Amino acid sequence: MTDVYAYHHAPRHLLTRRQLRAKALRPGGQEPVAEIRWWGGQRVAYLYDVDRALPVREMTPGRARALAAAMLARRTCPGCRAVRDYCISRRHGLCQPCVDGPGHAGDDFDPSPAWR
Repeated sequence: MTDVYAYHHAPRHLLTRRQLRAKALRPGGQEPVAEIRWWGGQRVAYLYDVDRALPVREMTPGRARALAAAMLARRTCPGCRAVRDYCISRRHGLCQPCVDGPGHAGDDFDPSPAWR
């Protein structure tokens, strides 16, 4: 990877992963061919050649089941075992009611096994 472009100055045939995904494509194992830098070089996005990109893999029933199981695990609180409508925070590792604790203790709440 040798080419570095400023924001909005990359050739049209080079796309980021998100741009490829919006066109139902994926990098397909190719290494980035260039990059975009902005904010004084602090931000970087890798670019892939759209001509070498492959179609996104089809969602099979097995993949759909695996994705559903993974999302269920992300929404299940290990403290109270409740399934929430949101993904459990990685920061606390517990759902918000468990983090708040009795009387909404907030950050000083100790999720010890005795409380569970």
